[in-house]
Amino acid sequence: MLVEGAIVDLDGVRPGYVRFDGATVVEVGTLGTASRRPGERRVRGIVVPPPVNAHTHLGDASATVEPPATTVAEMVQPPDGFKFRLLRDTPPTRKVAAMRRALLRMRREGIAAAIDFREEGVPGVRRLREAARSSGVEVLALGRPLARPLDDAELTELLGEADGVGLSAARDEPAGTLERIAAACRTAGKRLALHASEAEREDPETYLRLQPDLLVHLACASVADLEQVKAAGTTVAVCARSNALFGRRPPLAELARLRIPTVLGTDNAMLHAPSIWRELEFDYVSSRLAAAPVSAEFLARAAFVEPWRWLGRSSFARIAPGTEARPIVLRLPADDPSYQLVTRATEHLIVRPGSRRSGGGPA
Repeated sequence: MLVEGAIVDLDGVRPGYVRFDGATVVEVGTLGTASRRPGERRVRGIVVPPPVNAHTHLGDASATVEPPATTVAEMVQPPDGFKFRLLRDTPPTRKVAAMRRALLRMRREGIAAAIDFREEGVPGVRRLREAARSSGVEVLALGRPLARPLDDAELTELLGEADGVGLSAARDEPAGTLERIAAACRTAGKRLALHASEAEREDPETYLRLQPDLLVHLACASVADLEQVKAAGTTVAVCARSNALFGRRPPLAELARLRIPTVLGTDNAMLHAPSIWRELEFDYVSSRLAAAPVSAEFLARAAFVEPWRWLGRSSFARIAPGTEARPIVLRLPADDPSYQLVTRATEHLIVRPGSRRSGGGPA
């Protein structure tokens, strides 16, 4: 297959063509210079690395009714928020089935990987692994120990099963617990992530002292707080649709201005479909509504490039012969690629190289 139009990847945004042999990139070149091969399928569109959903809570995907209009604390704060009551009251088999449905939807939308905060201790991580099996979506599982006071044996077992730990806000944990978890993650070579300044501002010292790999939300962080995050070199995951439900928004314009590595997530599956395409468009439109516009190129990098860098797999974000990238193609005009991807893309426009299945009409 030959795709002519534009490329958006680790190296930036540019016109060009990409030739595939099956799903493998075999040739990349300047637009208009590709040789013609008899019988080769030709597509006009944009070639991009597969997106990553960089913050999910798939365990609550079993919710099927409208959640209450309430505060962040009453909705998701452990141990008795709406979400945690839902987790307690839902049978394990139903949770696994719901997580799998969410993952299959992500796969249909071209998402290749998800970074999930998985509650419910070791059993919760195991259920997520079961749901992800053969789903086509790679899952980085950030588990959460159950016992308080912290049980070192449970934490060790959890880190043996999970890819790291994903915690609620620092203020939700007893004194000393965060430091012990952070130390255990470093010893095991696993990731540490936590929510920060989601419902109210928190002193950056409370979360940055842990040297986290990922901070989620920062919707209530000040510019000075963000400057400290920048200095610490920490990546930030934002979830604009989720924040909007509670009357807040992530500081996208400041994150872009400060050049803080930023990734996008869809947050709780009980609140929103795990669609990166919906997230991208909402981010763009809501930033305009707030009179704090952010560029489409910044958002595109947050979906297609920065998460692969965070995962330590930058080669998956570079479209070139010999890389590990397995790009997707979208049948969209190539004149302003980032804008098209952020505001117009849907699963129906995806062409998966190596497959005859696609959307969007004739090439």
